[in-house]
Amino acid sequence: MELRDRDLFSIQETRDLIEKAKLAQKTYRTFAQKTIDVIVAAVAKAALDRSVELAKLAHEETGFGKWEDKVIKNTFAAVKLHDAIKDMKTTGIISEDPVNKIFNVAVPVGIVAALIPSTNPTSTVIYKALISLKSGNAVIFSPHPKAIKCILETVRTVNDAAVRAGAPDGLVSCIKTPTKEATDELMSHKDTGLILATGGTAMVKAAYSSGTPALGVGPGNTPAFIERSADIKMAVKRIMDSKTFDNSTICASEQSVVTEGIIKNKVIEEFQKQGGYFLSPEESNKVGRILMSPFGGMNPKIVGKPAEFVAKMAGISIPEGTKVLLSEQTQVGKDYPFSREKLTTVLGFYVEENWETACDRCIELLENEGAGHTLSIHCTDESIIREFGLKKPVSRVLVNTSSSLGGVGGTTGLFPSMTLGCGAVGGSATSDNVSPLNLINIRRVAYGLCEVSDLKGKQKLSEVSNNNNNNINKKQSLSAVANEKKVTEDLAIDKLVEEVIKRLGEKLA
Repeated sequence: MELRDRDLFSIQETRDLIEKAKLAQKTYRTFAQKTIDVIVAAVAKAALDRSVELAKLAHEETGFGKWEDKVIKNTFAAVKLHDAIKDMKTTGIISEDPVNKIFNVAVPVGIVAALIPSTNPTSTVIYKALISLKSGNAVIFSPHPKAIKCILETVRTVNDAAVRAGAPDGLVSCIKTPTKEATDELMSHKDTGLILATGGTAMVKAAYSSGTPALGVGPGNTPAFIERSADIKMAVKRIMDSKTFDNSTICASEQSVVTEGIIKNKVIEEFQKQGGYFLSPEESNKVGRILMSPFGGMNPKIVGKPAEFVAKMAGISIPEGTKVLLSEQTQVGKDYPFSREKLTTVLGFYVEENWETACDRCIELLENEGAGHTLSIHCTDESIIREFGLKKPVSRVLVNTSSSLGGVGGTTGLFPSMTLGCGAVGGSATSDNVSPLNLINIRRVAYGLCEVSDLKGKQKLSEVSNNNNNNINKKQSLSAVANEKKVTEDLAIDKLVEEVIKRLGEKLA
């Protein structure tokens, strides 16, 4: 089949999927909360049962990360996410206010267009399927071409479980012929209710430009600040655990370490003890040249790769057992690759005079790339933590935890999510860890509390009050005039008496 025919075929395939999804969702939106919850539970169980198999399939196909860590991500989506949403009210009347006489009804958005990246393909499918089904929606997946096999298999697992549990056929589906044209058709189609976009900057911008409401996330470029009061050993451990988890394919993973000069040597020593290798200036230049592609974006060849792979590709030798490469830097910008997002086992390293200048450096890193996403701080001084919380242009400030799993809600109390909103500062429509509640609209049913005449009556009372105030002011003004007139008359009489006495005195003389 020729390329142009493939493109046309993919567009028609997408339209057919949308038509089936529309009919299926029309039925599904009538289901009671209990029925929906049974279907969601069945999908979560099916995903959990195949979590290892799907993780291995994703690693084999993409070459990114570690299959063992991908099992954890699949389990996180199937178990922790399900635990968070299983008792959530998402259909019918979800809340009531008897005092103000209002009740709220959940209204599904309809069809969710779920764009899936290659870095976290199977776990993101499980996550988006669960939150879409929980909120009463149909979902159509647009897979990344480099992860098509594992995505299709995960969608098949989800769909089969949903149908067996009573979901209408066509409620969950996936584009089998992935093309740009097919994704564009899915995003811009009149029957698509919402786009849930997880992936690169270009894809997210396309989602927001489609004319369809979209929830997208931009790049992460998380700075990790180690402040002088921190437990340095634990701070470094958390950063290393996070950076090496699935070889840094989670967008919330740390990209740079910022610390203070007074503890610089201790921090460097601890990183070295735990498998960090500090590059020389010459080695930094070699590694820096392969971090980004000639087109300006991240080099896909180093994404999700271990330190040994990156070093070999750069042509340098590193000690056996090295887990992460670090490069001390003083500059931030598009021309300084260590200051940018690197979904691999490489960290920039910055040293500042104090926490105030470190705070400024973190902001500079975020404004360079990753504004609105995530920042982590390792610190025991609550006043400094609060200052960071007040000033940083991010949607998540993570304290004393691994950033990658902290950001998605694995090691923190944040909502378990594989789509992390970046807020307005990051060009996103939400700053939430996206949940089923982001995929519903709220219909508010409000009873009358008073009549229009009551409002007019209040207006009249207001007018009367104003009139009374005006009358009082007038009376006060008239009283003042009268007082002034009386004073003038008294002065005139006194002057007349003085004149009479004066003339009598002259006559007597």
